[in-house]
Amino acid sequence: MSELTQPQIDDSAAPSSDEGKYVYCIIKSTDSRDFGPIGIGDGENTVYTVNHHDLAAVVSDTPIRIYDPTRENVLAHELVNETVMRQFTVIPMSFGTIFRTQEDIVELLKSTYKAFDDVLDKMRDKIEFGLKVLWDRDKVIGRLEQSDDEIRRLKEEITGNAQSSTYFARMQLGRLVEGALESTANGYVMDIHESLKPVAVASRSNKPIGDRMIMNAAYLVERSREQEFDEAVKALSRKYEDVLSFKYTGPWPPYNFVNIKLRLERADA
Repeated sequence: MSELTQPQIDDSAAPSSDEGKYVYCIIKSTDSRDFGPIGIGDGENTVYTVNHHDLAAVVSDTPIRIYDPTRENVLAHELVNETVMRQFTVIPMSFGTIFRTQEDIVELLKSTYKAFDDVLDKMRDKIEFGLKVLWDRDKVIGRLEQSDDEIRRLKEEITGNAQSSTYFARMQLGRLVEGALESTANGYVMDIHESLKPVAVASRSNKPIGDRMIMNAAYLVERSREQEFDEAVKALSRKYEDVLSFKYTGPWPPYNFVNIKLRLERADA
């Protein structure tokens, strides 16, 4: 929905013992805040804000290094954002964003003040939900064999003449089934999107993962309509409970609707 692009982190930089600042997100706050010892890395790293006017970066101290996206590190990054978003609208930063000094962060807030301010206004009081939909492929095929006349006819012909059925007939049946499966999946996805559209600000479709998943989407929702959205998802789950399963997560910061990429240049000189 909103995109603010800066150069990316230089992954070729060698690990260093120098202290830096790990940045989790940007918020609006004129006051300095302390969110407790929940920061990424070894030990209890305090998470706090670096402020510039009414913008603030949420950070913790860290050695300047490249953090591997292990489960532990990613969960630590997400925990901070989830903690902060309980009180603030957040612009989540990419995993592993590190600045050398507090002054560098203040300079970022100064130089991109208007862009951050605009995005925070657009994201104010909005949260993200994830929705993955999986289906029982065999059950859907069974239904198609009953409801589609041509598929049923070919299936009966091949089953009744197993030894003499032609390769062409089997190929034709396979093509018909695959086409019908695609059409059926698209119909399910369209109905789900249309049902959720009235209670969402925006949606984004991501690539499904694996053969069983037919939908992998993110929805941006007003905080005040969280319960409405939740009820709409539950209603869809009940409607399709015999053939679809819903994996519903959130609320999250708007990861899929804000894209912030930053780069720290190596300062060898």
